[in-house]
Amino acid sequence: MGGCTPTVKIEPPEKPIVINLNVKIEHEIKIKVDKELDELINNDELF
Repeated sequence: MGGCTPTVKIEPPEKPIVINLNVKIEHEIKIKVDKELDELINNDELF
């Protein structure tokens, strides 16, 4: 009974696969400044 053997074929598609992704990325940056440096930055005479 060797006349019936199942076969599986895997073939690549003719057209490229297109994947559309909508990604929303949010981030938060926290900066900690020393008090002396903060006063220096806020000094109008320097900037």
